[in-house]
Amino acid sequence: MKLDRIDIKILHQLQKNGRITNVELAELVNLSPSPCLMRVKKLQAEGYIEGYTAQINVSKLGQTLTVFTEVTLKNHRQIDFARFLAAVGKIEQLLECHLVSGGYDYMLKFVTSGIGEYQEIMEKLTDMDIGIDKYFSYVVLKSPIIRAHMPLTTLFPM
Repeated sequence: MKLDRIDIKILHQLQKNGRITNVELAELVNLSPSPCLMRVKKLQAEGYIEGYTAQINVSKLGQTLTVFTEVTLKNHRQIDFARFLAAVGKIEQLLECHLVSGGYDYMLKFVTSGIGEYQEIMEKLTDMDIGIDKYFSYVVLKSPIIRAHMPLTTLFPM
């Protein structure tokens, strides 16, 4: 499916407000409601829209700790990457895992209840013999900017 500028606008609006009504969405993207709904259903069917979620203000629930962790693996064979990913993929506190270029292999983002829980996770990972050579932890002190949506109309101007 080839997207046009209206599809991009629809995606842009839906990521900003997944609870928007079809009538409101249609108005924002300059379509009538019926064609707008057809496009949304097609975007869902084609996998451009993977789901809808609520953004939770975790700080209202209690204190958490966010840690970014650089991980370097001992070996760089496909099996080493697969073994590492299989292990970290089971950790619920792991929100993001990125294979990166540069001085280390992976950048991980954890959110835990505190430093003790994070330390337990890292001790388990290093004890598992999944190929971790070294890791460095960066505790987040404050997050002045967090965006939940991509700038689609800027990334994909049409």
